[in-house]
Amino acid sequence: MFNEKSNEENMILETKNLTKIFTTYDGKDLVACNNINLKVYKGKTLGLVGESGSGKTTFIRMLMNLEKPSSGEILYHGKDVNKFSEKEIWENRQKIQMIFQDPWAAFNPKMNVLDILTEPLLNYKRIKKSDREKVAAKLLKMVELPEEYMYRYSQNMSGGQKQRLGIARAISLEPEILICDEATCALDVSIQKIIIELLVRLQKEKNISMVFICHDLALVQSFAHEIAVMNKGDIVEIIDGDKIQNASHPYTKKLIDSVFSIHMEPYKKK
Repeated sequence: MFNEKSNEENMILETKNLTKIFTTYDGKDLVACNNINLKVYKGKTLGLVGESGSGKTTFIRMLMNLEKPSSGEILYHGKDVNKFSEKEIWENRQKIQMIFQDPWAAFNPKMNVLDILTEPLLNYKRIKKSDREKVAAKLLKMVELPEEYMYRYSQNMSGGQKQRLGIARAISLEPEILICDEATCALDVSIQKIIIELLVRLQKEKNISMVFICHDLALVQSFAHEIAVMNKGDIVEIIDGDKIQNASHPYTKKLIDSVFSIHMEPYKKK
C-alpha cells in the first residue's frame, strides 16, 4: 500500500502547477499540460497513464529540461530546476536519466555497445578510459546480457536486448530517478514482462525512483506504487497502485473498461 503521508520525507521531486501552453500556427493557445501537481518518492514508481495526446510526453520533456514550462515549478530536492544554470542542468542530468520508447532509434548505429555504455561515464569523468571494459561488463551483467555483447552494434541486437542496453546506459550514472517513456510499448508482450521484472529488480537493488509513462493501465498497475491518470492535459485522478478498482473518475473507469483485465499478476513492489 502506498502511504503518501509517511513518505513525505522521502519525496525527491515535485511539480507544482506545472503548465505548458503551445501556440498554434494560427495563433491559438494549445494547453498541453495544465497545472500538474505530482510527487516522486525515493525508491517508488509513479505511473502516468493516458491516451496518446493527453500530455504525457510534454510533461516528461519538461522533467528532463528538454522543454521549458509556461509556468509552474519542478522542484528537485526542493530546488526549482527551471532556475538552474547551464552547468547545473548538465550536472543534474546525471541524477535523472531516461529510457526511451523506441529501442531501435535510441542508439548511434556507428557506436558499439562498449562505447554506448561508457560514453556518459567518460563525459562526466566518472571513469578512466582504461576501465571501460570492466565497467561495461558490470553493466551488462546487471541487465542480464553476456559480456561479449560489448563488442556488438545495436543494430545486431533484438528489441528486448536493445531495451536492456538502454536500461544499462541509463543506470550507468547511478541516477536517483529513471524516466521511462513508454519503455515497453514497442516490445512483444512476453518481452514486456521480462523488462518490467528487470526494472523492478533494479529499483529494489538500487533504491531508484521511476516515473513510468504508459497508456496500458493493466500493465502499469501491476508494478506502480501510485498512478496518475492524465486526460487532455489535466491530471484527473491519482490512485494507489493497489487500489485501481476504487477509481472514481469517469475517464479512469473508461480506461479500465478498455482493457481485458486489470487483474494482472503483480510484480513485487517494495
